[in-house]
Amino acid sequence: MKKSNLNSRRSFIKKSALVGVGISSPINTFAIGKNLKENSGIVGHGDFKYKVDKKWGIQNPNNFPVNHCHEMVMDKRNRILMTTTHPKNNVLIYNKSGKILDSWSIGYSGAHGLTLVDEGGEEFLYITDPDAHKVCKTDLKGRKILEFDYPKEIKEYNSREDFKPTETTVSPNGDIFIADGYGKDFIIKYDSKGNYIKHFGGRGDKNDQFESCHGIAIDTRKNNSSSLLITSRSKNEFKRFDFEGNHLETISLPGCWICRPVVKGNNLFFAVIITESWWNYDGMIAVLDNNNKVVSMPGGSDPKYAGNKLEKPLYDDKTFLNPHDVCVDNDDNLYVPQWNSGKTYPVKLIRT
Repeated sequence: MKKSNLNSRRSFIKKSALVGVGISSPINTFAIGKNLKENSGIVGHGDFKYKVDKKWGIQNPNNFPVNHCHEMVMDKRNRILMTTTHPKNNVLIYNKSGKILDSWSIGYSGAHGLTLVDEGGEEFLYITDPDAHKVCKTDLKGRKILEFDYPKEIKEYNSREDFKPTETTVSPNGDIFIADGYGKDFIIKYDSKGNYIKHFGGRGDKNDQFESCHGIAIDTRKNNSSSLLITSRSKNEFKRFDFEGNHLETISLPGCWICRPVVKGNNLFFAVIITESWWNYDGMIAVLDNNNKVVSMPGGSDPKYAGNKLEKPLYDDKTFLNPHDVCVDNDDNLYVPQWNSGKTYPVKLIRT
């Protein structure tokens, strides 16, 4: 998004974080109560339909408090890990039944992006924090292994305040890509030891630039040749690049403010955090096929195309409150954490 919009959103976050303690904010708190009462129903389209379970992730907030819930991944033990911005627990670890197995903090005030990487059979996490201006690599118990500060090698960065990373991904050879989605909109490439290699992108309207490169992932679907798929959220687009930073393709998804791409098999899933405004509850999940056509929108209207152009989707006004990510388990169920949702816990969608 443009800088002015980004600043407005971040100001909005600070104000609306007070909802849970009864202080007024510009959002519609009635919508929270209405939404939480809708605890069942079938959403989605075609072969991707789901039963909604809003009770799945609910916890005692005295024991496991959350503020904003951001991203979720599943490890090879079928545990589901989620980042939250609450200082008591930057990471909550669920089992598939919704029970909390563990929680820990790394001292981040705005834990955001969460990427799981398997290195020779051992799994690690990459966690971004745009508020702390840092990225760290941890083991699954929260022990820090590597931490990235702002990229002093890049002349556009004058101080750590310029660096507001939102997401990471790791290529098959171990190179690390950090998306500075709330900062300068550069994609910064490091080797596996954390040594700077290069950067590309930046904020702008050119094919190889972004407006909020909020999410990044390796696209391993058939015919995509292990490329980088990167969000340009304010433009409602994905942009595809090779690992050297060369632009290959732009995928337009009008009306979809995309968080990050999540690949499962030959399908691409992502959370549409809003379609209208940061000041209203909104959002849905989108499922794309291997040709990047939207085939289902749980929480939204039936996807329709006018020629090759997606028509703007409509929120169903009941399923989600600003969904921020989606995690797909090995039974094709979905788990959805939500941003600025009145401190609500994740929603589960059970594949029907």
